[in-house]
Amino acid sequence: MTNKRHKKIIQKLGLSALTVLMLGGCAPLGPNFMGVGNPPIPDKWKRAAVKDDRAIAQWWKTFHDPTLNTLIQKTYAQNLDIKSAGLRIAQARSVLGISEGLAFPQKQTFSGSASSSHTKAIDVATAGANFDIGWELDVWGKYARGIESSEANLYASIFSYNDIMVSVIAEVARNYINYRTAEERLAYARRNVLIQERVTKMTEIQFNSGNVSELDMQQARSQLYNTRSAIPSIEISKVKARNAIVLLLGTNDRAVNQLLASGSSKHGDSTGKYVGEAKKGVLQIKAGKSDLLNVNMIPHARMNPRNNIDANLITRRPDVKIAEYRVRSNNALIGSAIAELYPSFSVFGNIGWNSNNGSGSWVSGSNALGVTVGPSFSWNIFQYGRIKNQIRLQDAIFEESLVNYNKSVLSAVAEVSDAVNSYILTQKQQVENRKAVDATVRAFNISVIQYNDGLVSYQRLLTTVEKLTSTQDRYASIKGNLAIQAILLYKALGGGWQISKGKSYLSQETADNMKKRVDWDKYLDPEMTRLPEGME
Repeated sequence: MTNKRHKKIIQKLGLSALTVLMLGGCAPLGPNFMGVGNPPIPDKWKRAAVKDDRAIAQWWKTFHDPTLNTLIQKTYAQNLDIKSAGLRIAQARSVLGISEGLAFPQKQTFSGSASSSHTKAIDVATAGANFDIGWELDVWGKYARGIESSEANLYASIFSYNDIMVSVIAEVARNYINYRTAEERLAYARRNVLIQERVTKMTEIQFNSGNVSELDMQQARSQLYNTRSAIPSIEISKVKARNAIVLLLGTNDRAVNQLLASGSSKHGDSTGKYVGEAKKGVLQIKAGKSDLLNVNMIPHARMNPRNNIDANLITRRPDVKIAEYRVRSNNALIGSAIAELYPSFSVFGNIGWNSNNGSGSWVSGSNALGVTVGPSFSWNIFQYGRIKNQIRLQDAIFEESLVNYNKSVLSAVAEVSDAVNSYILTQKQQVENRKAVDATVRAFNISVIQYNDGLVSYQRLLTTVEKLTSTQDRYASIKGNLAIQAILLYKALGGGWQISKGKSYLSQETADNMKKRVDWDKYLDPEMTRLPEGME
Protein backbone atom coordinates (compact mmCIF):
# COMPACT_ATOMS: atom_id res chain seq x y z
CA MET A 1 0.00 0.00 0.00
CA THR A 2 2.75 2.38 0.90
CA ASN A 3 4.54 1.96 -2.43
CA LYS A 4 1.32 2.48 -4.40
CA ARG A 5 0.58 5.58 -2.38
CA HIS A 6 4.01 7.05 -3.01
CA LYS A 7 3.67 6.22 -6.68
CA LYS A 8 0.42 8.19 -6.90
CA ILE A 9 2.02 11.14 -5.14
CA ILE A 10 4.93 11.12 -7.59
CA GLN A 11 2.52 10.97 -10.51
CA LYS A 12 0.61 14.00 -9.21
CA LEU A 13 3.84 15.95 -8.71
CA GLY A 14 4.93 15.08 -12.23
CA LEU A 15 1.59 16.19 -13.65
CA SER A 16 1.80 19.49 -11.79
CA ALA A 17 5.35 20.08 -12.99
CA LEU A 18 4.25 19.40 -16.57
CA THR A 19 1.42 21.88 -16.13
CA VAL A 20 3.91 24.49 -14.95
CA LEU A 21 6.11 23.96 -17.99
CA MET A 22 3.21 24.09 -20.42
CA LEU A 23 1.55 27.18 -19.01
CA GLY A 24 4.77 29.04 -18.33
CA GLY A 25 5.73 29.22 -22.00
CA CYS A 26 3.30 31.97 -23.00
CA ALA A 27 4.62 35.35 -24.11
CA PRO A 28 3.85 38.30 -21.78
CA LEU A 29 0.75 40.27 -22.68
CA GLY A 30 0.86 43.94 -23.52
CA PRO A 31 2.99 46.04 -25.90
CA ASN A 32 6.74 45.53 -26.07
CA PHE A 33 8.80 48.69 -25.71
CA MET A 34 9.68 49.95 -29.19
CA GLY A 35 11.57 53.09 -28.24
CA VAL A 36 10.48 56.69 -27.89
CA GLY A 37 10.51 57.63 -31.55
CA ASN A 38 12.41 60.54 -33.02
CA PRO A 39 13.18 63.12 -30.34
CA PRO A 40 12.50 66.77 -31.30
CA ILE A 41 16.11 67.86 -31.93
CA PRO A 42 16.98 70.61 -34.44
CA ASP A 43 18.17 69.24 -37.80
CA LYS A 44 21.07 71.71 -37.86
CA TRP A 45 22.71 69.94 -34.95
CA LYS A 46 25.10 67.17 -35.87
CA ARG A 47 24.15 63.56 -35.20
CA ALA A 48 27.51 61.88 -34.83
CA ALA A 49 27.72 58.19 -35.66
CA VAL A 50 30.22 57.61 -32.86
CA LYS A 51 28.80 58.30 -29.43
CA ASP A 52 31.60 59.94 -27.53
CA ASP A 53 31.23 62.33 -24.62
CA ARG A 54 34.86 62.53 -23.54
CA ALA A 55 34.97 66.21 -24.51
CA ILE A 56 32.50 67.07 -21.74
CA ALA A 57 33.28 64.32 -19.22
CA GLN A 58 35.69 66.51 -17.22
CA TRP A 59 34.81 69.91 -18.62
CA TRP A 60 36.03 71.84 -15.55
CA LYS A 61 39.61 71.11 -16.62
CA THR A 62 39.14 73.54 -19.52
CA PHE A 63 39.45 76.32 -16.92
CA HIS A 64 42.99 75.14 -16.04
CA ASP A 65 42.42 76.00 -12.38
CA PRO A 66 43.90 73.49 -9.88
CA THR A 67 41.68 74.76 -7.06
CA LEU A 68 38.53 74.15 -9.10
CA ASN A 69 39.75 70.65 -9.98
CA THR A 70 40.28 69.87 -6.29
CA LEU A 71 36.83 71.19 -5.37
CA ILE A 72 35.17 68.96 -7.97
CA GLN A 73 37.03 65.88 -6.73
CA LYS A 74 35.99 66.54 -3.16
CA THR A 75 32.42 67.23 -4.22
CA TYR A 76 32.10 63.82 -5.83
CA ALA A 77 33.41 62.14 -2.68
CA GLN A 78 31.58 64.23 -0.08
CA ASN A 79 28.38 65.79 -1.43
CA LEU A 80 25.33 64.72 0.57
CA ASP A 81 22.88 64.90 -2.37
CA ILE A 82 25.05 62.49 -4.34
CA LYS A 83 25.18 60.14 -1.35
CA SER A 84 21.38 60.24 -1.04
CA ALA A 85 21.03 59.45 -4.74
CA GLY A 86 23.31 56.43 -4.26
CA LEU A 87 21.05 55.15 -1.48
CA ARG A 88 18.04 55.50 -3.79
CA ILE A 89 19.79 53.18 -6.23
CA ALA A 90 20.13 50.64 -3.40
CA GLN A 91 16.39 51.01 -2.75
CA ALA A 92 15.57 50.45 -6.43
CA ARG A 93 17.75 47.32 -6.48
CA SER A 94 15.76 45.97 -3.52
CA VAL A 95 12.45 46.69 -5.28
CA LEU A 96 13.74 44.82 -8.34
CA GLY A 97 14.65 41.89 -6.09
CA ILE A 98 11.09 41.86 -4.73
CA SER A 99 9.66 41.80 -8.28
CA GLU A 100 12.00 38.98 -9.29
CA GLY A 101 10.98 36.98 -6.21
CA LEU A 102 7.33 37.03 -7.32
CA ALA A 103 8.22 34.83 -10.32
CA PHE A 104 8.85 31.95 -7.89
CA PRO A 105 6.34 30.24 -5.54
CA GLN A 106 4.65 33.11 -3.74
CA LYS A 107 3.54 31.05 -0.74
CA GLN A 108 5.92 28.79 1.14
CA THR A 109 4.75 28.28 4.70
CA PHE A 110 5.87 25.87 7.37
CA SER A 111 3.47 25.71 10.31
CA GLY A 112 2.89 23.56 13.34
CA SER A 113 0.55 23.27 16.30
CA ALA A 114 -0.01 21.24 19.44
CA SER A 115 -3.02 21.17 21.77
CA SER A 116 -4.68 19.10 24.43
CA SER A 117 -8.38 18.97 25.33
CA HIS A 118 -10.08 17.36 28.31
CA THR A 119 -13.67 16.19 28.66
CA LYS A 120 -15.43 13.91 31.14
CA ALA A 121 -15.30 11.10 28.67
CA ILE A 122 -11.79 11.31 27.21
CA ASP A 123 -8.58 13.28 26.97
CA VAL A 124 -7.48 14.19 23.40
CA ALA A 125 -3.99 15.32 22.36
CA THR A 126 -3.48 16.85 18.89
CA ALA A 127 -0.19 17.76 17.14
CA GLY A 128 0.68 18.61 13.56
CA ALA A 129 3.34 20.02 11.24
CA ASN A 130 2.60 21.19 7.69
CA PHE A 131 4.47 22.63 4.75
CA ASP A 132 2.26 24.52 2.29
CA ILE A 133 3.30 25.85 -1.10
CA GLY A 134 1.36 27.98 -3.57
CA TRP A 135 2.59 29.13 -6.94
CA GLU A 136 0.60 31.40 -9.22
CA LEU A 137 2.04 30.70 -12.64
CA ASP A 138 3.06 33.69 -14.70
CA VAL A 139 1.05 32.51 -17.68
CA TRP A 140 0.24 35.98 -19.05
CA GLY A 141 3.47 37.69 -18.04
CA LYS A 142 2.09 39.76 -15.16
CA TYR A 143 5.17 39.17 -13.05
CA ALA A 144 7.54 39.35 -16.02
CA ARG A 145 6.18 42.79 -16.86
CA GLY A 146 6.57 43.77 -13.21
CA ILE A 147 10.23 42.77 -13.35
CA GLU A 148 10.63 44.75 -16.58
CA SER A 149 9.10 47.82 -14.94
CA SER A 150 11.25 47.52 -11.81
CA GLU A 151 14.38 47.10 -13.91
CA ALA A 152 13.54 50.26 -15.85
CA ASN A 153 13.03 52.11 -12.55
CA LEU A 154 16.43 50.88 -11.38
CA TYR A 155 18.08 52.36 -14.45
CA ALA A 156 16.08 55.55 -13.94
CA SER A 157 17.48 55.79 -10.39
CA ILE A 158 21.01 55.38 -11.77
CA PHE A 159 20.46 58.20 -14.23
CA SER A 160 18.91 60.25 -11.43
CA TYR A 161 22.22 59.78 -9.61
CA ASN A 162 24.03 61.01 -12.73
CA ASP A 163 21.66 63.96 -13.10
CA ILE A 164 22.33 65.08 -9.53
CA MET A 165 26.06 64.83 -10.21
CA VAL A 166 25.72 67.10 -13.25
CA SER A 167 23.82 69.70 -11.23
CA VAL A 168 26.02 69.56 -8.13
CA ILE A 169 29.30 69.78 -10.04
CA ALA A 170 27.97 72.74 -12.05
CA GLU A 171 26.84 74.45 -8.83
CA VAL A 172 30.26 74.05 -7.24
CA ALA A 173 31.93 75.54 -10.32
CA ARG A 174 29.39 78.38 -10.52
CA ASN A 175 29.88 79.36 -6.89
CA TYR A 176 33.64 79.13 -7.29
CA ILE A 177 33.42 81.57 -10.21
CA ASN A 178 31.21 83.85 -8.09
CA TYR A 179 33.84 83.75 -5.35
CA ARG A 180 36.66 84.69 -7.73
CA THR A 181 34.48 87.34 -9.37
CA ALA A 182 33.91 88.93 -5.96
CA GLU A 183 37.66 88.89 -5.37
CA GLU A 184 38.30 90.67 -8.66
CA ARG A 185 35.56 93.21 -8.02
CA LEU A 186 37.07 93.87 -4.60
CA ALA A 187 40.47 94.45 -6.20
CA TYR A 188 38.95 97.04 -8.51
CA ALA A 189 36.96 98.64 -5.70
CA ARG A 190 39.96 98.95 -3.39
CA ARG A 191 42.09 100.46 -6.12
CA ASN A 192 39.36 102.95 -6.94
CA VAL A 193 39.12 103.81 -3.25
CA LEU A 194 42.86 104.54 -3.38
CA ILE A 195 42.36 106.75 -6.44
CA GLN A 196 39.43 108.59 -4.89
CA GLU A 197 41.32 109.11 -1.63
CA ARG A 198 44.03 110.89 -3.60
CA VAL A 199 41.48 112.88 -5.61
CA THR A 200 39.73 113.89 -2.38
CA LYS A 201 43.05 114.92 -0.83
CA MET A 202 43.89 116.92 -3.94
CA THR A 203 40.50 118.62 -3.81
CA GLU A 204 40.91 119.44 -0.12
CA ILE A 205 44.27 121.09 -0.89
CA GLN A 206 42.62 123.09 -3.67
CA PHE A 207 39.82 124.11 -1.29
CA ASN A 208 42.25 125.20 1.43
CA SER A 209 44.08 127.25 -1.19
CA GLY A 210 40.82 128.92 -2.17
CA ASN A 211 40.89 127.55 -5.71
CA VAL A 212 37.66 125.51 -5.46
CA SER A 213 34.45 125.74 -3.51
CA GLU A 214 33.43 123.53 -0.60
CA LEU A 215 30.95 121.89 -2.96
CA ASP A 216 33.80 120.28 -4.91
CA MET A 217 35.38 118.98 -1.72
CA GLN A 218 32.11 117.52 -0.39
CA GLN A 219 31.31 115.90 -3.72
CA ALA A 220 34.74 114.24 -3.71
CA ARG A 221 34.15 112.93 -0.21
CA SER A 222 30.66 111.72 -1.10
CA GLN A 223 31.97 109.73 -4.03
CA LEU A 224 34.73 108.19 -1.89
CA TYR A 225 32.30 107.17 0.82
CA ASN A 226 29.92 105.60 -1.72
CA THR A 227 32.74 103.53 -3.21
CA ARG A 228 33.81 102.39 0.25
CA SER A 229 30.21 101.48 1.09
CA ALA A 230 30.02 99.20 -1.95
CA ILE A 231 32.85 97.01 -0.64
CA PRO A 232 30.83 95.28 2.14
CA SER A 233 28.13 94.20 -0.34
CA ILE A 234 30.80 92.61 -2.53
CA GLU A 235 32.23 90.93 0.58
CA ILE A 236 28.76 89.57 1.33
CA SER A 237 28.52 87.97 -2.13
CA LYS A 238 31.98 86.47 -1.55
CA VAL A 239 30.90 85.00 1.79
CA LYS A 240 27.69 83.58 0.27
CA ALA A 241 29.63 81.90 -2.53
CA ARG A 242 32.04 80.37 -0.03
CA ASN A 243 29.21 79.11 2.20
CA ALA A 244 27.47 77.56 -0.80
CA ILE A 245 30.67 75.67 -1.60
CA VAL A 246 30.88 74.51 2.03
CA LEU A 247 27.36 73.10 1.81
CA LEU A 248 27.94 71.44 -1.54
CA LEU A 249 31.13 69.78 -0.29
CA GLY A 250 29.44 68.64 2.91
CA THR A 251 32.35 69.88 4.99
CA ASN A 252 33.30 72.76 7.28
CA ASP A 253 34.29 76.29 6.27
CA ARG A 254 37.85 75.89 7.53
CA ALA A 255 38.67 73.24 4.95
CA VAL A 256 37.10 75.30 2.14
CA ASN A 257 38.86 78.48 3.28
CA GLN A 258 42.19 76.70 3.05
CA LEU A 259 41.46 75.54 -0.48
CA LEU A 260 40.29 78.96 -1.64
CA ALA A 261 43.19 80.72 0.06
CA SER A 262 45.72 78.45 -1.63
CA GLY A 263 44.13 79.29 -4.95
CA SER A 264 44.29 83.02 -4.21
CA SER A 265 47.95 83.06 -3.18
CA LYS A 266 49.17 83.14 -6.78
CA HIS A 267 47.26 86.38 -7.44
CA GLY A 268 49.34 89.37 -6.39
CA ASP A 269 47.93 92.85 -6.01
CA SER A 270 49.90 95.53 -7.79
CA THR A 271 48.12 98.64 -6.61
CA GLY A 272 51.36 100.51 -6.26
CA LYS A 273 52.19 99.91 -9.90
CA TYR A 274 48.65 100.56 -11.03
CA VAL A 275 48.45 104.08 -9.62
CA GLY A 276 51.32 106.56 -9.95
CA GLU A 277 52.11 110.21 -10.54
CA ALA A 278 53.13 112.23 -13.55
CA LYS A 279 56.23 114.46 -13.54
CA LYS A 280 54.33 117.36 -12.01
CA GLY A 281 53.04 115.13 -9.23
CA VAL A 282 49.64 114.71 -10.85
CA LEU A 283 47.77 111.46 -10.07
CA GLN A 284 47.75 109.07 -13.04
CA ILE A 285 46.73 105.51 -13.86
CA LYS A 286 49.60 103.96 -15.72
CA ALA A 287 48.97 103.42 -19.43
CA GLY A 288 48.17 99.88 -20.49
CA LYS A 289 47.46 98.77 -16.90
CA SER A 290 43.68 98.85 -16.99
CA ASP A 291 43.25 95.06 -16.81
CA LEU A 292 44.30 94.55 -13.18
CA LEU A 293 47.90 94.05 -14.29
CA ASN A 294 49.02 90.53 -13.44
CA VAL A 295 45.96 89.82 -11.31
CA ASN A 296 43.54 87.53 -13.14
CA MET A 297 41.39 85.95 -10.49
CA ILE A 298 38.52 84.69 -12.65
CA PRO A 299 39.45 81.51 -14.59
CA HIS A 300 38.63 81.45 -18.27
CA ALA A 301 37.38 78.38 -20.14
CA ARG A 302 39.12 77.55 -23.40
CA MET A 303 36.27 76.50 -25.64
CA ASN A 304 34.67 77.22 -28.99
CA PRO A 305 30.88 77.38 -28.64
CA ARG A 306 30.48 77.79 -32.41
CA ASN A 307 31.27 74.12 -33.00
CA ASN A 308 28.36 71.93 -34.08
CA ILE A 309 26.37 70.48 -31.21
CA ASP A 310 26.40 66.68 -31.07
CA ALA A 311 22.70 65.78 -30.96
CA ASN A 312 23.51 62.48 -29.25
CA LEU A 313 24.67 64.40 -26.20
CA ILE A 314 21.15 65.77 -25.82
CA THR A 315 19.45 62.36 -25.83
CA ARG A 316 22.09 61.00 -23.43
CA ARG A 317 21.55 63.75 -20.87
CA PRO A 318 20.74 62.07 -17.53
CA ASP A 319 17.39 63.84 -17.10
CA VAL A 320 16.35 62.83 -20.63
CA LYS A 321 17.37 59.23 -19.93
CA ILE A 322 15.30 59.30 -16.74
CA ALA A 323 12.27 60.31 -18.79
CA GLU A 324 13.00 57.53 -21.29
CA TYR A 325 13.17 54.86 -18.60
CA ARG A 326 9.95 56.14 -17.08
CA VAL A 327 8.37 55.47 -20.48
CA ARG A 328 9.78 51.94 -20.42
CA SER A 329 8.48 51.31 -16.94
CA ASN A 330 4.98 52.56 -17.71
CA ASN A 331 4.91 50.56 -20.96
CA ALA A 332 5.59 47.34 -19.02
CA LEU A 333 2.85 48.09 -16.50
CA ILE A 334 0.26 48.06 -19.30
CA GLY A 335 0.96 44.35 -19.75
CA SER A 336 0.62 43.74 -16.01
CA ALA A 337 -2.79 45.44 -16.07
CA ILE A 338 -3.97 43.46 -19.14
CA ALA A 339 -3.03 40.17 -17.45
CA GLU A 340 -5.71 40.80 -14.83
CA LEU A 341 -8.38 40.20 -17.50
CA TYR A 342 -7.42 36.54 -17.81
CA PRO A 343 -7.68 33.61 -15.43
CA SER A 344 -4.80 32.91 -13.10
CA PHE A 345 -3.45 29.38 -12.80
CA SER A 346 -1.74 28.07 -9.71
CA VAL A 347 -0.17 24.95 -8.37
CA PHE A 348 -0.65 24.18 -4.70
CA GLY A 349 0.71 21.50 -2.45
CA ASN A 350 0.84 20.38 1.15
CA ILE A 351 2.96 17.92 3.04
CA GLY A 352 1.69 17.39 6.58
CA TRP A 353 2.11 15.21 9.60
CA ASN A 354 -0.81 15.22 12.02
CA SER A 355 -1.51 13.33 15.22
CA ASN A 356 -4.90 13.03 16.89
CA ASN A 357 -4.67 10.73 19.92
CA GLY A 358 -6.60 9.77 22.92
CA SER A 359 -5.14 9.98 26.41
CA GLY A 360 -1.78 8.41 26.89
CA SER A 361 0.74 9.67 24.38
CA TRP A 362 1.30 12.38 21.78
CA VAL A 363 2.47 9.75 19.33
CA SER A 364 0.34 6.74 18.49
CA GLY A 365 -0.46 4.42 15.65
CA SER A 366 -3.02 6.84 14.31
CA ASN A 367 -0.32 9.31 13.23
CA ALA A 368 -0.70 10.21 9.53
CA LEU A 369 1.66 11.71 6.88
CA GLY A 370 -0.41 13.33 4.17
CA VAL A 371 0.51 14.84 0.81
CA THR A 372 -1.80 17.02 -1.25
CA VAL A 373 -0.87 18.48 -4.64
CA GLY A 374 -2.75 19.81 -7.63
CA PRO A 375 -3.54 22.71 -9.96
CA SER A 376 -6.15 25.42 -9.48
CA PHE A 377 -7.41 28.48 -11.27
CA SER A 378 -9.38 31.62 -10.55
CA TRP A 379 -10.99 34.13 -12.87
CA ASN A 380 -12.44 37.48 -11.92
CA ILE A 381 -15.22 37.36 -14.50
CA PHE A 382 -17.56 39.94 -12.94
CA GLN A 383 -15.28 42.96 -12.60
CA TYR A 384 -17.74 45.55 -14.01
CA GLY A 385 -15.14 47.31 -16.13
CA ARG A 386 -12.74 47.92 -13.26
CA ILE A 387 -9.85 46.04 -14.86
CA LYS A 388 -10.40 47.57 -18.29
CA ASN A 389 -10.43 51.03 -16.79
CA GLN A 390 -7.24 50.18 -14.92
CA ILE A 391 -5.71 49.25 -18.29
CA ARG A 392 -6.94 52.50 -19.80
CA LEU A 393 -5.52 54.42 -16.87
CA GLN A 394 -2.13 52.79 -17.30
CA ASP A 395 -2.16 53.45 -21.05
CA ALA A 396 -2.90 57.13 -20.41
CA ILE A 397 -0.03 57.23 -17.88
CA PHE A 398 2.24 55.70 -20.51
CA GLU A 399 1.19 58.27 -23.11
CA GLU A 400 1.76 61.08 -20.63
CA SER A 401 5.28 59.79 -19.96
CA LEU A 402 5.95 59.97 -23.73
CA VAL A 403 4.81 63.59 -23.71
CA ASN A 404 7.05 64.28 -20.72
CA TYR A 405 9.97 62.68 -22.56
CA ASN A 406 9.52 64.97 -25.55
CA LYS A 407 9.18 67.91 -23.20
CA SER A 408 12.45 67.00 -21.47
CA VAL A 409 14.20 66.87 -24.86
CA LEU A 410 12.80 70.26 -25.85
CA SER A 411 13.88 71.70 -22.49
CA ALA A 412 17.37 70.33 -23.05
CA VAL A 413 17.50 71.83 -26.54
CA ALA A 414 16.38 75.21 -25.17
CA GLU A 415 19.01 75.10 -22.41
CA VAL A 416 21.79 74.29 -24.87
CA SER A 417 20.66 76.99 -27.28
CA ASP A 418 20.40 79.55 -24.45
CA ALA A 419 23.86 78.66 -23.16
CA VAL A 420 25.53 78.77 -26.59
CA ASN A 421 24.04 82.12 -27.54
CA SER A 422 24.60 83.60 -24.09
CA TYR A 423 28.27 82.65 -24.19
CA ILE A 424 28.77 84.13 -27.67
CA LEU A 425 26.95 87.36 -26.82
CA THR A 426 28.70 87.71 -23.46
CA GLN A 427 32.02 87.39 -25.32
CA LYS A 428 31.00 90.35 -27.50
CA GLN A 429 29.91 92.24 -24.40
CA GLN A 430 33.28 91.64 -22.77
CA VAL A 431 35.19 92.93 -25.82
CA GLU A 432 33.20 96.16 -25.89
CA ASN A 433 33.38 96.65 -22.13
CA ARG A 434 37.16 96.19 -22.24
CA LYS A 435 37.30 99.05 -24.73
CA ALA A 436 35.15 101.10 -22.34
CA VAL A 437 37.60 100.40 -19.48
CA ASP A 438 40.56 101.53 -21.60
CA ALA A 439 38.73 104.68 -22.73
CA THR A 440 37.66 105.47 -19.16
CA VAL A 441 41.23 105.16 -17.87
CA ARG A 442 42.42 107.47 -20.65
CA ALA A 443 39.63 109.97 -19.89
CA PHE A 444 40.50 109.93 -16.19
CA ASN A 445 44.18 110.66 -16.82
CA ILE A 446 43.32 113.57 -19.13
CA SER A 447 40.70 115.03 -16.78
CA VAL A 448 43.08 114.95 -13.77
CA ILE A 449 45.74 116.88 -15.68
CA GLN A 450 43.25 119.40 -17.07
CA TYR A 451 41.61 119.87 -13.68
CA ASN A 452 45.00 120.45 -12.08
CA ASP A 453 45.75 123.06 -14.75
CA GLY A 454 42.33 124.68 -14.23
CA LEU A 455 41.09 123.83 -17.73
CA VAL A 456 38.02 121.83 -16.68
CA SER A 457 35.64 122.00 -13.77
CA TYR A 458 35.65 119.52 -10.92
CA GLN A 459 32.35 118.14 -12.20
CA ARG A 460 34.14 116.83 -15.30
CA LEU A 461 36.75 115.09 -13.13
CA LEU A 462 34.06 113.72 -10.83
CA THR A 463 32.23 112.19 -13.80
CA THR A 464 35.33 110.40 -15.08
CA VAL A 465 36.11 109.03 -11.60
CA GLU A 466 32.56 107.71 -11.27
CA LYS A 467 32.66 106.07 -14.71
CA LEU A 468 36.03 104.52 -13.95
CA THR A 469 34.63 102.82 -10.86
CA SER A 470 31.43 101.55 -12.48
CA THR A 471 33.07 100.45 -15.74
CA GLN A 472 35.78 98.42 -14.04
CA ASP A 473 33.29 96.77 -11.70
CA ARG A 474 31.11 95.89 -14.68
CA TYR A 475 34.14 94.48 -16.50
CA ALA A 476 34.87 92.06 -13.64
CA SER A 477 31.21 91.06 -13.50
CA ILE A 478 31.11 90.35 -17.24
CA LYS A 479 34.27 88.21 -17.00
CA GLY A 480 32.61 86.18 -14.27
CA ASN A 481 29.38 85.90 -16.25
CA LEU A 482 31.29 84.63 -19.28
CA ALA A 483 32.81 81.83 -17.20
CA ILE A 484 29.38 80.97 -15.77
CA GLN A 485 27.87 80.79 -19.28
CA ALA A 486 30.56 78.23 -20.16
CA ILE A 487 29.56 76.20 -17.09
CA LEU A 488 25.89 76.38 -18.06
CA LEU A 489 26.71 75.15 -21.56
CA TYR A 490 28.57 72.11 -20.23
CA LYS A 491 25.74 71.46 -17.79
CA ALA A 492 23.17 71.72 -20.60
CA LEU A 493 25.13 69.11 -22.56
CA GLY A 494 25.02 66.79 -19.54
CA GLY A 495 28.72 66.82 -18.74
CA GLY A 496 30.34 65.72 -15.50
CA TRP A 497 28.59 62.52 -14.45
CA GLN A 498 30.91 60.42 -16.60
CA ILE A 499 33.59 60.46 -13.88
CA SER A 500 31.42 58.04 -11.88
CA LYS A 501 31.62 55.26 -14.48
CA GLY A 502 32.89 52.04 -12.95
CA LYS A 503 32.85 53.51 -9.43
CA SER A 504 30.66 52.56 -6.50
CA TYR A 505 27.53 54.57 -5.79
CA LEU A 506 27.99 53.90 -2.05
CA SER A 507 31.00 54.75 0.07
CA GLN A 508 32.64 51.86 1.87
CA GLU A 509 31.77 53.45 5.21
CA THR A 510 28.07 53.64 4.33
CA ALA A 511 28.03 50.06 3.05
CA ASP A 512 29.73 48.80 6.20
CA ASN A 513 27.23 50.60 8.45
CA MET A 514 24.29 49.15 6.53
CA LYS A 515 25.73 45.64 6.69
CA LYS A 516 26.03 45.91 10.47
CA ARG A 517 22.29 46.61 10.79
CA VAL A 518 20.81 44.29 8.17
CA ASP A 519 21.78 41.19 6.20
CA TRP A 520 22.40 42.63 2.74
CA ASP A 521 24.00 39.44 1.41
CA LYS A 522 26.12 40.52 -1.59
CA TYR A 523 24.01 43.55 -2.52
CA LEU A 524 26.50 46.03 -1.04
CA ASP A 525 29.70 44.33 -2.15
CA PRO A 526 31.92 46.63 -4.27
CA GLU A 527 31.31 44.67 -7.47
CA MET A 528 27.54 44.87 -6.90
CA THR A 529 27.46 48.64 -6.30
CA ARG A 530 29.74 49.51 -9.18
CA LEU A 531 28.10 51.82 -11.71
CA PRO A 532 28.08 50.51 -15.28
CA GLU A 533 30.67 51.76 -17.74
CA GLY A 534 27.99 52.52 -20.26
CA MET A 535 24.19 52.40 -20.52
CA GLU A 536 21.78 53.13 -23.31
